[in-house]
Amino acid sequence: MAAGFREGDPVVYVVTKQSERPGPRAAHVHPAPQGETYRYEVEKYWRVKEVLPDGKLVLMTRRGKEHTCAPGDPKLRKPSLFTRLFRASRFPEKPS
Repeated sequence: MAAGFREGDPVVYVVTKQSERPGPRAAHVHPAPQGETYRYEVEKYWRVKEVLPDGKLVLMTRRGKEHTCAPGDPKLRKPSLFTRLFRASRFPEKPS
């Protein structure tokens, strides 16, 4: 078990993005110096697919993509009770 994460656990990963039009879930929106684009953060609702022997986590998105991440990554956190209850549909199904 790596930093309290186990296979099947839901997780929230904060992704930094940049575009001309931030979406409705964008947070911490900041304009670029020239003012043509915006930099912002979006919370992604993923699930732990596997804990590797070296402690790294394989995270699974709702569409089946996989990302490898260290359990101590500051962008990774466990979801709050509110998030687990009211945003449960945003997390992918548990892996079989």
